[in-house]
Amino acid sequence: MILFLAGTSDARDLAIRLQQEGHQLLATVVTPSAAESLQQASIPHRIGRLTAAQMVDIIKTEGVHLLVDASHPFAEEASKQAMAAAQEADVPYIRYERAREDYAHPLITTVASYEAAAQLAKDKGGTIMLTTGSKTLATFTKVLLPVEGIRVIARMLPNLENMEKCAALGVAQKDIVAIQGPFTKELNHALYTQYGVTLMVTKASGKVGSVDEKISSALELGIEIIMIDRPNISYGQQFSTFEEISQLVGGIEDVRK
Repeated sequence: MILFLAGTSDARDLAIRLQQEGHQLLATVVTPSAAESLQQASIPHRIGRLTAAQMVDIIKTEGVHLLVDASHPFAEEASKQAMAAAQEADVPYIRYERAREDYAHPLITTVASYEAAAQLAKDKGGTIMLTTGSKTLATFTKVLLPVEGIRVIARMLPNLENMEKCAALGVAQKDIVAIQGPFTKELNHALYTQYGVTLMVTKASGKVGSVDEKISSALELGIEIIMIDRPNISYGQQFSTFEEISQLVGGIEDVRK
């Protein structure tokens, strides 16, 4: 049994591939919507965030012999919990992380943290579109909303929890773009134009995370971009292609036979 942290759409595609190759998986996702593709593929799964202790319990009770961490590139805590669980339970840990994209342009500034992004956005001012999700929204609103002349447009998934968070943090209803991707270049262009965006904040999530479409559209419109770099984590065995993961998992399974 493989415990598989399926944190992104491409990760769930990888889970389906491994199952089709004959591997037995138990996948974990954070939200019910993320579980839909797993349900369609009849992959056993659990919904909700897991601590290291909970993962260890699953590893022991389900007879897990391998942990594949395919959580989101910015899910730093999930990866730390997974690595700790694998170490405690004495099972191999493999990290799948979509490949990085290198962006070099005069309008793009890369920073190391959400806090640094918020401060830089404050310095630049204008109409700022946040495409960094709801988890760190407060990091930006506490810095940006009190500043006269700054308008914050929050683009995020259209669920009740996010709308309640926006209301609690003081984001005006007219400044919420509640929509689920993937986003085309044309849609990004329309949103930037509609709201008069002068600055866009994003994360270095990778091409599969629709970052290319956000960036190329913004650059065509002359919009400045603040790019938050990925967390600096030493994963050990880390791979960025399905083929590499498939070969390694197959090799581990062969050894166990």
